[in-house]
Amino acid sequence: MTRTGIQMSDNNDRREPTYTNNNGRGVEEEVLDVEVAPEAEAEPEPEAEPEEEPEQEVHEEEAYEEEDPVHQKFQMEKKYTLMRIVELSEQTIKGPVLKKTKSVKQDVRYVTQEERLRKEEADAKKRAEEDAKKKSVLTTMGSNYSSYLQKADQKKGKKQTEREKKRKVLAERRKPLNIDHLNEDKLRDKAKELWDWMYNLESEKYDHIEKLKRQKYEVISLRNRIDELQKHSKKGAAARRRK
Repeated sequence: MTRTGIQMSDNNDRREPTYTNNNGRGVEEEVLDVEVAPEAEAEPEPEAEPEEEPEQEVHEEEAYEEEDPVHQKFQMEKKYTLMRIVELSEQTIKGPVLKKTKSVKQDVRYVTQEERLRKEEADAKKRAEEDAKKKSVLTTMGSNYSSYLQKADQKKGKKQTEREKKRKVLAERRKPLNIDHLNEDKLRDKAKELWDWMYNLESEKYDHIEKLKRQKYEVISLRNRIDELQKHSKKGAAARRRK
């Protein structure tokens, strides 16, 4: 028995295959339902999708990095190491320069300190010399002044006025004070002696002032008596008329 053919229809009908044997007799067999898929229509060509921009990918990566704490920690460590490397490189470059500047500053300070000490020593010497000169001038002033007055009197050859006499007496009374070599006890004695001398001078001054007042009073009283006598005498009256 051989397969002769299969009848098929486009409308999904039943297909009834028939088989024939060698004698030409048909043999009925089970009918099988076979569905044939319709022909697929031509699919439209897919449109070219636009390429994604690289910037969006970068942003997505950055967002992913921000979300990932491990990645953030890694980035922080990386930045720290880079900063540390930069600092070490700057230190290696600036190290000798800083050492040189420090040495120069120290030298300048040392020089300025030496100059300041020299100036202070020079100022102290000048002050000591000035003080010594002042002391020598004060010690020699009394004797020199008295000798100067004597020479001036000899040159003039005139009578001394009261003011000149007063100056002469004061110059004679002045005595230089040599107290540098005295100890504490002797200085106390010297101070007491000077105080007694000042006390005597003040007492003399008071006596002279009182004497001057008394003399002025006597002069005024004598002038008043003279005026009264001239009023009662003839000569006084004639003198007043002439005036």
